[in-house]
Amino acid sequence: MKVKNTFPADNQSIREITEFVKEHLEKVGVKKRDEIKAVLTAEEAAGSLISHNDDKNDSAGIIYVTVRAILGYISIEMCAKGVEYTLENNMASITLDDADGPVNDIQESIRRIILSSMTDSIKYSHRDGTNYIRMTVIKSKQAFLYKTIGAMILAVIVGLLCASSLPADFNTTVNSMVLVPVKTMYMNALKMIVCPVVFFSIISCIVQFSDLSSLGRIGGKIIGMYLFTTALAIGIGIGIFYLIQPGDPSLASSMVADASKITSQTMDVSIKDTIVGIIPSDIINPFLKANMLQLIFMAVICGVATSLLGKYSEVLIDFFNACNDLFLKVTSLIIRVMPLAVFCSIMSMMLTMGINTILSVLGMMGTFLLGLIAIMFVYCLLMTIMGKINPIIFVKKYAPYMLQVFSLASSNASIPINMEACEKKIGISRRIFSLSIPLGATLNMDGTCIHLSVFALALAKIYGVEITGAAMLSMVISIFVLSMGAPGIPGAGLICLSVLLSQMGVPVEAVGLVMGIDSLCGMFRCMSNCLGDVAVSTIVARSEKELDMEVYNS
Repeated sequence: MKVKNTFPADNQSIREITEFVKEHLEKVGVKKRDEIKAVLTAEEAAGSLISHNDDKNDSAGIIYVTVRAILGYISIEMCAKGVEYTLENNMASITLDDADGPVNDIQESIRRIILSSMTDSIKYSHRDGTNYIRMTVIKSKQAFLYKTIGAMILAVIVGLLCASSLPADFNTTVNSMVLVPVKTMYMNALKMIVCPVVFFSIISCIVQFSDLSSLGRIGGKIIGMYLFTTALAIGIGIGIFYLIQPGDPSLASSMVADASKITSQTMDVSIKDTIVGIIPSDIINPFLKANMLQLIFMAVICGVATSLLGKYSEVLIDFFNACNDLFLKVTSLIIRVMPLAVFCSIMSMMLTMGINTILSVLGMMGTFLLGLIAIMFVYCLLMTIMGKINPIIFVKKYAPYMLQVFSLASSNASIPINMEACEKKIGISRRIFSLSIPLGATLNMDGTCIHLSVFALALAKIYGVEITGAAMLSMVISIFVLSMGAPGIPGAGLICLSVLLSQMGVPVEAVGLVMGIDSLCGMFRCMSNCLGDVAVSTIVARSEKELDMEVYNS
């Protein structure tokens, strides 16, 4: 909605202006408290414009007032000809202490307090002999979500148009010279910040525990819940496959030549080596290689040692907390350009993925998505039974962040986003999510478990490989270990799948059949993985009375 009106630039018009503003704020459903603040501020703003009006110009005697309401964002704009002035000296900066004498009028005191609270929401500028004032009444909580969704939709439309109407060479050039570089720079920026965010957030979390036994209790709950949901995810993946039975043996001839690029890579799934590899041989390589398990180990050791250090503890605690706040702030700055990165990522996928590949494995992908929906219902059930909270509120709160992590397709890169969701939207204590979210990005890969279960069994069916009881047990164990050892980066799913297929006796070339849609599946895997991390964090926080129910229910 956009409503615009003009008024004479005189004091008699101030009442008309405030009535105009009040009428249209009521129409868009602004709460009474916000309406009173906005009307009062509009009255003062109009008065300041009129008092500095320049009557030498033909249009000087007019003040323009506009009320805008777009996607939950509501603002008031005013402008009038006049000499430049300092808005702060005419409005909300006149606080009680600045007055010439004691303020006896209670209403005037309240008025000034309200105006002072609106100072940050007012922007003033002077251009070409005109004074402009813009007031933000309501900042849309979903503005970033709308931008992200808009970027995704626009990328799909533009990508389809380019793929169908422009030469393939041109699309390839645009993709390699523009889309991929932008996407890569953004992902590099997130990867750059992930290691320090994980390291300092865990240390900051641990030093908050005066009693290390409580740290062990909370850590045990988190890890236990992650193992439990992982087992449930594997069971759901296997169950949903046998329920729908996707996989057409005629697709075996549809392998692509580039499968060797993936199947040539290997991943060690040894439980012994995974445990031994948790302890790094130096303090530099975990940061250089983004080894999350080693980073978590180092952070835990440093956090415990800081708590036991004695007289230097307070200095180090302040230092680690400052570093944690610094890198979280850097992360928030990087995330602001996410809609641009989302547009480039989705459009690149539309230009290179190939629609025929998607259609050929639609059954497998549909089964996989049903499995993700099933695990989402499981999370809601666990919240209801174990957390005794309303899961619908959780889903509504986390939904905007699900779209963000969907576009990233990286659990590690999504760590800062999930931390922000835990603290600002859900109300989880920092000492819970600072430990649970980094751990979850490494240990809790429920979406990956469902993906591996469904696609491994479907590809085995396509190639006619019989899955015996022993083979099924071996597959379950392998998925369990792979999910904990898989790197939280785009493309890791194909590597894990190729390792699993070779253990099951399925030709590794089968990976080529699903290469074309793996980027899309990776986005869904990441979304499910992150949903599981935040859900477990919420349940553990609730059990420890570390969940702010006022924030959760707001």
